[in-house]
Amino acid sequence: MKILIATAYDYPHAGGLSTHVATLKAGLEERGHEVDVLSFTDVSPVVRKMYAQGPSFVINKVKKGRGILWSHYARKNLLKALILKNKHKKYDVINAQDPFTTLAALETGIPVVSTVHGYMAFEAVSKGSIDEGSAEAQEMQEIEIQAYQGTRKIITVDQRLKDYVKELSGVDGIAIRNFIDIHSFKPDKDKKDALRDKYGVSRDENILFVPRRLTKKNGVIYPALALPAVLKEFPNTRLIYAGSGEALSEIKKIVAENGLENNVDLLGAVAHDKVKDYYALADVALVPSVHSAGVEEATSISALEAMGSGSPLVACAVGGLKEIIVDKEDGLLVEEKNVQELSDAIIYLLANPEKGEEFAAKARKKIEDEYSHVAAAAKYEEIYLSALGRK
Repeated sequence: MKILIATAYDYPHAGGLSTHVATLKAGLEERGHEVDVLSFTDVSPVVRKMYAQGPSFVINKVKKGRGILWSHYARKNLLKALILKNKHKKYDVINAQDPFTTLAALETGIPVVSTVHGYMAFEAVSKGSIDEGSAEAQEMQEIEIQAYQGTRKIITVDQRLKDYVKELSGVDGIAIRNFIDIHSFKPDKDKKDALRDKYGVSRDENILFVPRRLTKKNGVIYPALALPAVLKEFPNTRLIYAGSGEALSEIKKIVAENGLENNVDLLGAVAHDKVKDYYALADVALVPSVHSAGVEEATSISALEAMGSGSPLVACAVGGLKEIIVDKEDGLLVEEKNVQELSDAIIYLLANPEKGEEFAAKARKKIEDEYSHVAAAAKYEEIYLSALGRK
């Protein structure tokens, strides 16, 4: 098949959706399909700024949330134009990665399958982009309903999102949990010292790694809050964040208030291929997600990558994280926002590295058995064929 994966967001960018697209593309190509990706990044920078980003900023100053919606509608129209420009390539199906892209794709007449990665309206509220209960929040949810009811098939990245789509729109989706490229994210601990030398990390430090966008629902403030207790037991510990987002200022405030400047590195967005290196040089990976404005973590790609990479994982027992991690078997689950539990779990793994290795080995086996990108691509292929009436 000739498949177009499309998104109204940037691609590539630091974040789970971009990783999902790249990994799905690799899996489908490994199965012999021809796959292209179109995104907002493919629009001319001048057009992006003048038509979507600039007006959005100004309108949002007048009425919070209106500018965000303006940007989404502009992205939809620009993406529709891009798809039509490429229609001569005769794609069999478009796999849209967000509701506005679904609407753009539907207007081109090409068959559409939609993947649901999250709760678009709720996430906008959680980030503070739109006010809860506002007309803008309602409009964004109506866009979700329109997209879900218009597409041929819906894929959700976990069961909770499937339930959400059904409750919101009355449409039954198919849950296919997120996945990773198991060839790229694999144990590489034999290179630990060399990678620490490469990235200027001391060989004798305990490294805690947070591979997360710095946004509220990812709970990124909690590793910084837990660090002082860890330092009392293991003074030679460093906390490394790889990500950017609106929670950066709050993390910096926590670091300053606790005098942690020498023990915390804020790297900003890190290229996906380099994230692999940080998993390999780390002693413990942290995915401290929390509930935020009705939003829960889906099947976290960061957690899957950590589990595939041989790093023992501490995560919060919310959302999809509870589905992929068995506590005290292939990782440790702690109560969300519980600083004491988080610090205790980190201290346990630093004090018992052999237990961490045991968890990591079991986690890797689970990833190989259940979360391979090639196996997931086969499931997507089935759904595409069904949407096209070929199965």
